[in-house]
Amino acid sequence: MLIPSHHKPLVLLLALALLSSLLVMLGVAVGSTGFSWSWLDSSEPVQEQILWQIRLPRSIGAWVAGGLLGLAGAVAQGLFRNALADPYLLGASSGAGLGVALLLVLAGTSPAAASLWLRMGLTGAAFLGAVGAVLLTLILARGVEQTMRLLLAGVIVGVVLGSATTLMILMAPDIMRPMQAFVMGSTGFLGWNSVLIMAPLLAVCLLTALGSSRALDAMTLGESTAASLGVRLPTIRLILIAVLALATGAAVAQAGLIAFVGLVAPHLVRSRLHCTHSWLLLLSALTGGALLLAADILARWLVAPQELPVGVVTTVLGGAYLLWLMHRKPLLENRA
Repeated sequence: MLIPSHHKPLVLLLALALLSSLLVMLGVAVGSTGFSWSWLDSSEPVQEQILWQIRLPRSIGAWVAGGLLGLAGAVAQGLFRNALADPYLLGASSGAGLGVALLLVLAGTSPAAASLWLRMGLTGAAFLGAVGAVLLTLILARGVEQTMRLLLAGVIVGVVLGSATTLMILMAPDIMRPMQAFVMGSTGFLGWNSVLIMAPLLAVCLLTALGSSRALDAMTLGESTAASLGVRLPTIRLILIAVLALATGAAVAQAGLIAFVGLVAPHLVRSRLHCTHSWLLLLSALTGGALLLAADILARWLVAPQELPVGVVTTVLGGAYLLWLMHRKPLLENRA
C-alpha cells in the first residue's frame, strides 16, 4: 500500500514515537546480566529501585540527550546550508572539555571528587564551557552577519580550546581518567535530575527552532533570496545559534561528547522523505533520541556485565552509516 506523500511525515513521526517507546522498555529490561523481563514483575525494594530510579531515568535521559543533539544537528545543517554540519561546529565540544578540565584541575583528585556536588559542578562547567566557546566564536566572527566567518571562527575556537585542554591534561596527568570518560561520552550518570534539566530545554529549543522553520526554508534558497523574502537574517541567525548552543551545551554537560548523533539524525530523516524544516526539526529530534537510546542499550548489553562507552558505539555506528552513504551516493548519481 502506497502512502500519500503528504502523510509520510506523520507516519514517520508515529513510527519514531513507537520505536522510542519500545527502546525505553528495552532500556529498563537490560542490566549487567543482559536482558531480563522478570525484573519488571519483581516487588523487591532493591530491584524496584534499580528499575525505576536507575534504569528508567537513564533510558529517558539518553533519549532526551539524543533528541537535543538531533535537533541541534538539524539546526546547524539548515543554518550553514551544509549537510556535514554538526552540533559541535561552533566549538561547543572543545569549550565543554576545557570547562571540565579546568574544574578537575581546581578540584584535584581527592575522594571528594566523586561526590554529588562535584559531579553537578562538572555538569555546570561543561555547560558554561560550551556556551562560552560559542560566544567566543561570535566575538571572533564579529557577529552573525557572515556565515563563512562564523564557520572559520568556530574551527579556530575548537582547535585552540582543544589544544588548551590537551595542555592541561599534560600538566595534570591525574585528570586524564575522568577526562577520558567525558570525552568518550557516558549515560551512566543520567538520573531524574538530568531528565528534569534536559527535557524542558528540549521543549524550549524545539519550539524556538520550529518558530524559525520558515526562515530556514527560505535560507535554503540562498541568503540573498531569503532577504528578499523578508527574512531578517541577523535576527534569525542569532536565534538559531542560541538554540544550537543551548541544546548542544545541555546534552554535552549531562552525557559528555557523543559523536555522530547530531550529524546522522537529519540524514536519516532526509533519506526517508523530503520535507520542510518544520517536519525535519521535529523528526530529527525524535531520530536522535532513538539513536542515542539504542546505542546506550547496545553499550550495556554487548559486553555485559561490563559496559562500553556510549560514545564509542555511536562513533562506530555513525561512521559505518556515513561510509555506506558515501559509497552509495555515487551509484545513485550514476543512475541519474
